[in-house]
Amino acid sequence: MPTLAFDALTLEKLVSAAVAAPSIHNSQPWRFRLQPDTSTLEVWADRSRAVPAADPQGRALHISVGTAVLNLRIAARHLGWAPEVRLLPDPGEPELFATVRLDAPAAAGTRGIDKLYEAIWHRHSTRTPFTGKPVPQAVLDELATSARAEEALLHLPDHEETIRLLHLTAEAERRNTTEEAQRTESRSWIRTGEAPPYGIPVDALGPQDAVGHLPMRDYSAIHAAEHQAPATFEAEPRIAVLATEDDTPQDWLRAGLALEHVLLAATAHGVRASLLHQAMEWPNLRWEARDPRRGPGYVQILIRLGYGPEGAPTPRLAPGDVLDQA
Repeated sequence: MPTLAFDALTLEKLVSAAVAAPSIHNSQPWRFRLQPDTSTLEVWADRSRAVPAADPQGRALHISVGTAVLNLRIAARHLGWAPEVRLLPDPGEPELFATVRLDAPAAAGTRGIDKLYEAIWHRHSTRTPFTGKPVPQAVLDELATSARAEEALLHLPDHEETIRLLHLTAEAERRNTTEEAQRTESRSWIRTGEAPPYGIPVDALGPQDAVGHLPMRDYSAIHAAEHQAPATFEAEPRIAVLATEDDTPQDWLRAGLALEHVLLAATAHGVRASLLHQAMEWPNLRWEARDPRRGPGYVQILIRLGYGPEGAPTPRLAPGDVLDQA
């Protein structure tokens, strides 16, 4: 049964769910602060964990924090609250990205929410090949609905557009391995312990190669689709494009909420995801990623979807490390 007791254990559950979200380079650029008088949990950006070489505008930082806000909202609903979320609530505090007020009980059942909450603990990005089994259209439609629920758009490009987007991603990876600032920054976020391939955490918005070897993830997909070489990865990758109508800081936060909502819904259906942020780090490539046939819009991230292993968890900051005293 859900509980509305706002004790230390419940606060830890809420923050633990929030920090399970993905972030650029797995940087986890967030902090949380409880305002007990108003039962409000504040979500602040932590600029000390920013990645300015890859994200000079802070766009990916906003997306990262947005994913944590979505997890926080899902966890609060699972525990029995009707959370009231406000994005960028105080113009005088630009680093206060969101507030989540928890002073009212939820009125309806939580079956769908409970599935998303359970998915929080099984959602891991993966760089392994997928089986090639197509994701059913009904599931893809549900993922698009999840994005719309957060005021974002999820496009499903056709074959030719997919190849074009994979070429942009490959070009971005090439730039990221030759640009010294990008490479140095990537290396600074390498975690110790059991490192995934290429040393960079996979649970990030577009993992980068920090050791000077281009990952074959995107090249193999391109070659397979163009029949240029034997494929290691699926022959026809299913790429989804997450976009927003505008490109303001609030849109970036909403893109983060939408991204995590999509990923959790996918996880609940056993669908895995690989997050492709590389082309978003180069303004001209990001602009080229838009499909002019769809009219105005701003691409925020590419998502590769398919079936395969769940993926390994990556290191997370403990709740006590990101929770400030009011």
